[in-house]
Amino acid sequence: MTTIATTPIDLFASALHIHPGGDVRAAGRRMTSGDSGAWQIATFHVETDADVHADHWEMHPEADEAVCCLTGGFRLFLRPAGPDGTEDVVRLRAGSAVIVPRGCWHRLELDAPSDLMSITLRQGTRLERRTDTR
Repeated sequence: MTTIATTPIDLFASALHIHPGGDVRAAGRRMTSGDSGAWQIATFHVETDADVHADHWEMHPEADEAVCCLTGGFRLFLRPAGPDGTEDVVRLRAGSAVIVPRGCWHRLELDAPSDLMSITLRQGTRLERRTDTR
């Protein structure tokens, strides 16, 4: 039997990266593309729309993303396919999650200060500034 020394990881200060082959490591959070092929589990405490880059759309071309509301509440908006379409909105409350399909542009707006978690493969992630901001 192998004994491994373990220490707690502050999930609000770092992310967990799950690498191909099964290795899991604590590392810095990445908001945009990484080339390691690792899935990222990142947890955030957010208080304002600026904390969730509400003025940007985000898209992950390589994988779906699980967006989880741990505390508080927020809305996840899905960008319409065409210029005349309307955004689809999913309201999340504490203890709920939504899976955003790969390649789907999305953004968040807060209803209250919240703790959220995202799980995705960051490889190829793109951010695009919104042009329809209020």
